[in-house]
Amino acid sequence: MSILIKSGRIIDPHQGLDFISDLWLQDGVVNGLSKHMDVPPQTRVIDAEGLVVCPGFIDIHCHLREPGDEDKETIATGTAAAARGGFTTVCAMPNTRPPIDSVDMVNLLLDKAQNEGMVRILPIACVTQGRDGKALTNMEELARAGAIAFSDDGSPVSDDGLMQQALNRAAALGSPISNHCEDLGISNGGVMNEGELATSLGLKGWPASAEETMVARDIALAEATGGPLHLAHVSTAGSVELVRRAKERGVSVTAEATPHHLTITEICTKAKTKQGYQRLYDTNAKVNPPLRTQQDVDAVVRGLADGVIDCIATDHAPHTRADKDSTFEEAAFGISGLETALGSLLSLVHGGHLDMTTLVERLTTGPARVLNRPDLCPATLQPGSRADVTIFDPNAEWVVDANSFVSKGKNTPLDGTTLRGRVVLTIVAGNVVYEDEAVKVG
Repeated sequence: MSILIKSGRIIDPHQGLDFISDLWLQDGVVNGLSKHMDVPPQTRVIDAEGLVVCPGFIDIHCHLREPGDEDKETIATGTAAAARGGFTTVCAMPNTRPPIDSVDMVNLLLDKAQNEGMVRILPIACVTQGRDGKALTNMEELARAGAIAFSDDGSPVSDDGLMQQALNRAAALGSPISNHCEDLGISNGGVMNEGELATSLGLKGWPASAEETMVARDIALAEATGGPLHLAHVSTAGSVELVRRAKERGVSVTAEATPHHLTITEICTKAKTKQGYQRLYDTNAKVNPPLRTQQDVDAVVRGLADGVIDCIATDHAPHTRADKDSTFEEAAFGISGLETALGSLLSLVHGGHLDMTTLVERLTTGPARVLNRPDLCPATLQPGSRADVTIFDPNAEWVVDANSFVSKGKNTPLDGTTLRGRVVLTIVAGNVVYEDEAVKVG
């Protein structure tokens, strides 16, 4: 297919571009980037005036649930949600059933991705066998099979010696270890951020120190081994400062933040209806790590803006209604975030906390740099590169309706919220995989 995208605001942080231009895609690659190009007949022309045109978003922390929890999400529904959110590549976390801890499981995921996925899927394999923190997986074998990083996801690698061994192996492979930073002895069954609000709701608090203690330990091990460490879903001011200092010392550490930890606070834990407070809490706001204070959110946003935090990752965690329709203590952790990510993140741009180019960088070049695989994640519109493109309207207002999500997970505290900015078109390898029916783009 030949596609000409006309008069869009081209933002390509990899090339340092931010200007109005045309973009020509042909045969799955970027063919040209300039105005007044001669294109072949039968080329689809898309009028992108007033729209942002950028490399496809990359999500390096996404739960697709298959195999094992297909009632929550599948490869098909999860990647459809990703396409709707502007993501052309997603990294599948390994907390499936069974977990992605063997070559057979990596191959199963890649086969399903090839046959059923609407966007590109890259597997993240387990650090330890069965995610039980007792024995390392064969990381070398898993990397050869296609794993691009390693993580035990919601289960932290608590054993210091095992984590050190994993980082030593990661150093040889050049593949990052993404650790869930939680000291289980300190979090001790907490379900929301520790503080006055938790006390008023009668819920067990989860202190910031539970995250920061593990962040400090992991940084120390990365410094000792030289292994590439990636810190998942940073959520506290203290964690941001630890990463900042580590980078100043030259430690091989990167970090991600989620849209929810960048834009909403623990206040969303309170449930609200048009008639006022119907229940004490909203289980859709229960997430791991928990939503924090405004001071923490401000610190994470500053860290994202100045590059201490390298990228944005959704931590998309879809659940069934039954998983959330319970007491707060019993409800599952997680927010379904692929379809609301851009709209919520653009509030940082509209509010003057982040410029547009930096936001695009943290969704494209940033995650690609963490993964260190330019062959799989080029994250650029440079001629000759794979035609993964996202087009969005930064000013379009819309109301979040969780029931309309294509993801099976309807669990979001943003339901009913008005967001400003939405994806118009998503293109993977030159093929349109999502198009907003409400917006006519040619």
